[in-house]
Amino acid sequence: MYRFLVTPRWWAINIFAVLAIPVCVLMGSWQLSRFDDRVDRHQEQQEQSTAQSHAEARPLRELLPLTQETVGRTAEVTGRFDTAHPLLVPDRTVEDERGFYVLSLLRTDATDGDKAVPVVRGWLPGKADPDRVPAPPKGEVTVTGVLQASESHTDAGSGATGGLPDGQLGFISAAALVNVVPYGVEDAWLTEQRTQAPLRPVPPVAPDNTGLDMKAFQNLGYTAQWFVFAGFVVFMWFRFFRREAELAKDAALGLIPDEQSESRPDGPEAGAGPPGPSSEDAATRSRSPA
Repeated sequence: MYRFLVTPRWWAINIFAVLAIPVCVLMGSWQLSRFDDRVDRHQEQQEQSTAQSHAEARPLRELLPLTQETVGRTAEVTGRFDTAHPLLVPDRTVEDERGFYVLSLLRTDATDGDKAVPVVRGWLPGKADPDRVPAPPKGEVTVTGVLQASESHTDAGSGATGGLPDGQLGFISAAALVNVVPYGVEDAWLTEQRTQAPLRPVPPVAPDNTGLDMKAFQNLGYTAQWFVFAGFVVFMWFRFFRREAELAKDAALGLIPDEQSESRPDGPEAGAGPPGPSSEDAATRSRSPA
């Protein structure tokens, strides 16, 4: 009754199911592992943040180049602030209040190539106004702050995506600073947590593609999607199999008419013209008078 399973059509169906189901399960498992990695990294960041609040600052040179393990660490670096290039980063929100970052470049020899280190000295509410910003400390200073990854244009505020006036920057990165200052800049930045009044500290943020962000829940959604695909393939295979098995059973019981008998010309419905005269009609006509 199941001889249909060895037909070419069912060979194709079986091969597709055998290949599709493991692929869907494999892709779903991979997406689930991505989500688990993000959960683990989020927990590590939480533990690291708690530990860093009580940990001593490490020299910046030991934490560079920046990695996912060193982002969020407390770093210490000594140098001199560049007072000739003060910068503001507008349209930044802290505790649901819109304002701007105060950014200064620290010239130091504690980085490769003596690159300057961008330092966010703090945040002020309202529109970016250089007259409200206190001047950076003069002379050699030691800065302690949380190490942060460079931003991209997607991190710029809605009001900082167009042309900005001199002295303002849309996002903090070496790529954005390359045409602003005449020296090299480190591709990372520090946010001071002990700020100069009236500046308020900028809370550190987790780097992209880490933690429980929208991308993490996208991985979880893709996981469910791939497993649903695998279940759908199994469901459709059994549905086709049951239909073919029922048809084969009906044919074996004679419930399905034979296609060959229907096509024979001597069947009860064969013949396209009108019926000819019967033998009785012919006999009656022969006995009637001429």
